[in-house]
Amino acid sequence: MVATKTAQAEPKRPSNKSDKVVIGLTGGIGSGKSAATNKFAALGIDIIDADEVAREVVTLGSEGLTKITEHFGHAILLEDGTLNRAALRECVFNNSEEKQWLNQLLHPLIRKTMLQQIADSTSHYCILSVPLLVEGNLSELCDRVIVVDCPESMQLERAMQRDGSTKQLIESIMASQATRKERLSAADDVIDNSKTIEFLNKQVIALHNEYSRKYSANNENSS
Repeated sequence: MVATKTAQAEPKRPSNKSDKVVIGLTGGIGSGKSAATNKFAALGIDIIDADEVAREVVTLGSEGLTKITEHFGHAILLEDGTLNRAALRECVFNNSEEKQWLNQLLHPLIRKTMLQQIADSTSHYCILSVPLLVEGNLSELCDRVIVVDCPESMQLERAMQRDGSTKQLIESIMASQATRKERLSAADDVIDNSKTIEFLNKQVIALHNEYSRKYSANNENSS
């Protein structure tokens, strides 16, 4: 069921991370990362969701939105003062300098917020759910990394059905992400999502039981 790199030594705990146990969870578009994340949440595990954090750091009144408005002007806002995401995408589309500026602003804010949410976590371990965990070198924040995996043809089919997007668009997104091989090479545990949702859920439960046994003991020893 769950593939684990048992031949390797336990991943070395990063020296720059908090005392909280962080399990990174990632997967390419259409892989089923969200389904796995939702199952961990249903089991009572705290979730730090990078997509939600990215939205949070540009909410009304935030430092991120203030600086974006100063840089791009008030045309970047909707009538209610919130961020016009379509307008922002248009500003950075095919403009590498503006995209770099935006990334340099948002990435530290996102990282800071994620670290605070990790510190506030109260479950035996927490899940750091990040679509671009491998690409963004965020595995350094994690004790272990789970990759939700399925064949690329299945990713494409699922993403097209879910989003109603064209094959060309999904293929371009897949091309911009880490390859399947690159993700799997970064994994400590692999969830096979090539079958049913029930099959995925069984693997999540198995990992949850394993992590709970291991990390509840660690937490008790450190308390």
